[in-house]
Amino acid sequence: MALTTALLAVLAAIGALASGHYANEGMLEQMEAANQWSYYQAKSLKENVLRSKLDLLEAFGKPTADKDREKLTQYKQEQEEIRTEADKLVKTSAHHMHLHTRLARSVTLFQVAIGVSAIAVLTKRRLFWYAGIASGIAGLVLLAVAFIGA
Repeated sequence: MALTTALLAVLAAIGALASGHYANEGMLEQMEAANQWSYYQAKSLKENVLRSKLDLLEAFGKPTADKDREKLTQYKQEQEEIRTEADKLVKTSAHHMHLHTRLARSVTLFQVAIGVSAIAVLTKRRLFWYAGIASGIAGLVLLAVAFIGA
């Protein structure tokens, strides 16, 4: 029974470490995505200011510079690149947070298994030990599924 509990503790530690890693990665990617969306908005503002300038010049019959038209096109291209990067970061962040959730559930099952196994040691009842093993196996399945999905 003691060996089972020790093995469950090792698996819980592995799951907790991996869960924390994926939570950190997910949050960092979410922050980077927010930065990308802010950058996208800044480019959009620049584009709108330049477009207003060109509209005003045209409304007053003044010539517009080809350089300004090229800059508008450049802003649009940059916005698409920024949007693509931000969307990618949002998706990878969501994936990492999903893995974190799965791993956190496996850790919970390992902790339950450790607790039930400790009760088995104290009460000297095999039924509790078997329940601990069953909970540990369920935690191991979730741990394996999370690592396969990584």
